[in-house]
Amino acid sequence: MARLQCKRVILFGIGGVGSWCAEALVRTGLTHLTIVDGDTVQASNLNRQLPATQATLGMPKVEALKARLLEINPEAEIEAIFTMYNEQCTKEGPFDLSQYDYVIDAIDSVNDKVDLILYASRVRGVKVFSSMGAALRMDPTQVRVAELFDVKGDALAKAVRARMKKLDCRPNKKIRCVYSLEQAQRCETRGSLMPVTASFGLTLASLVIEDVRKG
Repeated sequence: MARLQCKRVILFGIGGVGSWCAEALVRTGLTHLTIVDGDTVQASNLNRQLPATQATLGMPKVEALKARLLEINPEAEIEAIFTMYNEQCTKEGPFDLSQYDYVIDAIDSVNDKVDLILYASRVRGVKVFSSMGAALRMDPTQVRVAELFDVKGDALAKAVRARMKKLDCRPNKKIRCVYSLEQAQRCETRGSLMPVTASFGLTLASLVIEDVRKG
């Protein structure tokens, strides 16, 4: 617990996966957390995202989640950055990832996800955990963890690897990923189920906690 309190984590994307990861970390004792997201709370988020309530509709997600996390632990240092991570962020350098122990990627966009993974993997001393596709799944018991290039049957992981191949660039370190063995459902509307997205987020948090425990 003492080691976890001293760690610094930055989390990109606080939707159906990232928001639950953030709460799990804070409830477990993490006191230094930076959350990054450029979206506001919408009615369509109510089915799966932690900060989404009738009272927070229209608010920046980072502000709504920060308020909740501080209600859990008022002494926690929660930095809320209302921006969407993209390649331009890397070029302009607003994120000094060297000040963190862990980078957690819960971004949906393939290009932005790849850029973040490659960027973070080059930072010495930082461990990177990433979420693959949680949408269109129904069974949270099929959530698993594997290294990026060992993930099977996940379209997002496949797209990430294809993008890296096109760029002729691989991460400088192993990237452990949360994914599902379940094949995505065929639906007219692309949707997500909270028990699945939350399981992804909680598993991401557990990767940090277990790494700290082992360290």
